[in-house]
Amino acid sequence: MLALLHTSPVHVPVFDALRDEAHPGLELRHFVDEGLLERARATGPDAVAADVRAAVDRAVADGARAVLCTCSTIGAVAEAYGAEAGVPVLRIDRPMAAAAVAAGSRVVVLAALASTLGPTAALIEEEARSAARPVTVRTVLVDGAWARFEAGDGEGYVRLVAKAADAVADADAIVLAQASMAPARELTTTSVPVLASPRPGLTAGAEAARGG
Repeated sequence: MLALLHTSPVHVPVFDALRDEAHPGLELRHFVDEGLLERARATGPDAVAADVRAAVDRAVADGARAVLCTCSTIGAVAEAYGAEAGVPVLRIDRPMAAAAVAAGSRVVVLAALASTLGPTAALIEEEARSAARPVTVRTVLVDGAWARFEAGDGEGYVRLVAKAADAVADADAIVLAQASMAPARELTTTSVPVLASPRPGLTAGAEAARGG
């Protein structure tokens, strides 16, 4: 069983659908705590470390063979607990970051939340160091997008993200920092590769849960 730690319930059907499409037979169990993101935005990701660890522990006690954190803001906090948790603890965006580094040296990160920009840029730089590849990371906050998301206007949200992606110039890869931004890929017209985290992240989680 793979446990998914979410900070929004909107992710539950998205990952269930991805599982059905690409990983049939994989058992998913969803743990949703919207307050984690709210507190991390207010006081920083480290301030919710104890709560994240408690959530991981609950998932492990429930039978999880691996835990996948789908929130980019707190992903590093969750991942850091893996050595103590007794099972692999993964962040959804690491495979995407590795793909961005492989695409070239100019990476642009788009996010709807300012709290996500720093952790995502740091992850890409970490992957670049691991791959011994030079990289320059630029970050862009998509103005007004999060307000649309909070208002339940999913279509408006992804349209703003897609518009921001299409406005990017001089890049080898565009990274959609939050899992909720993934549908914007289908609306973009840019020739620059646009990378999203849910599909590769779930694949990594599935492999970890199966002991691969």
